[in-house]
Amino acid sequence: MLLLHWFVFLLLLPLNSRTQKLPTRDEELFQMQIRDKAFFHDSSVIPDGAEISSFLFRDTPKRYFFVVEEDNTPLAVTVTPCDAPLEWKLSLQELPEEASAEGSGEPEPLEQQKQQIINEEGTELFSYKGNDVEYFVSPSSPSGLYQLELLSTEKDTHFKVYATTTPESDQPYPELPYDPRVDVTSLGRTTVTLAWKPSPTASLLKQPIQYCIVINKEHNFKSLCAVEAKLSSDDAFMMAPKPGLDFSLFDFAHFGFPSDNNSGKERSFLKSSSKLSRQMSSKPRVDLQKICIGNKNIFTLSDLKPDTQYYFDMFAVNVNTNMSTAYVGTFARTKEEAKQKTVELKDGKVTDVFIKRKGAKFLRFAPVSSHQKVTFFVHSCLDAVQIQIRRDGKLLLSQNVEEVRQFQLRGKPKAKYLIRLKGSKKGASMLKILATTRPNKQSFPSLPEDTRIKAFDKLRTCSSATVAWLGTQERNKFCIYKKEVGDNYSEEQKKREQNQCLGPDTRKKSEKVLCKYFHSQNLQKAVTTETIKGLQPGKSYLLDVYVIGHGGHSVKYQSKLVKTRKFC
Repeated sequence: MLLLHWFVFLLLLPLNSRTQKLPTRDEELFQMQIRDKAFFHDSSVIPDGAEISSFLFRDTPKRYFFVVEEDNTPLAVTVTPCDAPLEWKLSLQELPEEASAEGSGEPEPLEQQKQQIINEEGTELFSYKGNDVEYFVSPSSPSGLYQLELLSTEKDTHFKVYATTTPESDQPYPELPYDPRVDVTSLGRTTVTLAWKPSPTASLLKQPIQYCIVINKEHNFKSLCAVEAKLSSDDAFMMAPKPGLDFSLFDFAHFGFPSDNNSGKERSFLKSSSKLSRQMSSKPRVDLQKICIGNKNIFTLSDLKPDTQYYFDMFAVNVNTNMSTAYVGTFARTKEEAKQKTVELKDGKVTDVFIKRKGAKFLRFAPVSSHQKVTFFVHSCLDAVQIQIRRDGKLLLSQNVEEVRQFQLRGKPKAKYLIRLKGSKKGASMLKILATTRPNKQSFPSLPEDTRIKAFDKLRTCSSATVAWLGTQERNKFCIYKKEVGDNYSEEQKKREQNQCLGPDTRKKSEKVLCKYFHSQNLQKAVTTETIKGLQPGKSYLLDVYVIGHGGHSVKYQSKLVKTRKFC
């Protein structure tokens, strides 16, 4: 048995003679090391009962060694590829005799013994090629030095290796249930509910297990290591140290060996060193998401896109060891968005439209006769809405609309117009829309560009307020209403409460001040004033002006808050 430890010492000896730098592609040192006879300068020993993380340069093999001290010892080796397929094989090395070939009893020189190990191929026990998590398990293995050789022919990649001589007692990987499938129990347009059987490691062995769900649109994953590699930018989940930084692959604490202060025989499972963690790229990819949900075995994913195929993977993670096992993943396509019913607009008729929060409505206008122009009137009752108008599939306009807007478009024989209305993110939207090929005969009244009401502060008294507003060249009927409000009534409250589409028929008769007709051919003189009398001293009033069109449809100007003088 001392012979085995002697050869482990041989493997480590060159590394202790000088500080090793991690090889990089563009360094001459890397090429020199590849040609160096001392191949173990780029090799390492796998500690018993620990998972190690490492990397491979493309087309550059890497060897690891593992010591089994006694015959008839159970042996388990697990290799986890991350972001590229691996070729790997496990072999049992034939160790050189203790004495020299001449039988002199003198041990061979160190360099000669080391070269003898390198040149010896050993007995191949197992080989594999692919990107699955693969295992070698033997209930009874001979003592000796085991060699694990790995190769990546596709690209630079990283991987994980775990080896143990006590697989029954270790069990660092969570065990899968008898049915390891992930089931889709509910499917909607934007939601998917997943369910799975709990890991026996949690239900029977009572070890702390958490489940992590991975969702993406490309494919299923075979390991959490592959997910973490995908989440990292530039396919470099574990980045190589920068040139010039000393980094020993034989940092005993990092690879699971007890430190000088802890000479106990208990083996510790390997955890990522803080040095490597700081070098890990953490920029996530938009199309891949990992969600850890504790020990639940049912979960609903939301905010998905309708009619989209998603791939779902589930991983059981041992909280103590941070090692994971993959369930059998699944995939599903979310349901299609419910087809919108298209509302037909009639020429010259007002249509009321209600839109849910963040929702959309589609309307269609197909003039019966040929036309040179088509006019759309849109009256947004609450918040702004977005309108898009297409003629025979071609986008003509896309704008946000507040209050009342008029759009006049060039006509085309037998043209059909599709109107898309998108609601506000704040809440539900209401609006009135009219489409016509005869703009002179329409229900909406003409409006000035400025629909504000101006109050004259100098003309304000204890019992009256004087206001003015603009008109147009078209003769319209104007009605003014007043409503007493509290002193703490704010502009924000005023905007939140009022529905611009509500007409004077919804007001109390006691709130009506007067109605009158007004217009002017000279737009500069199209202004009218009115004094509201009978008000109370020191009180606040909300004033509204309605303009009523020939078809009876009314539009409200912007409300005005005034306050009478308290002392006169």
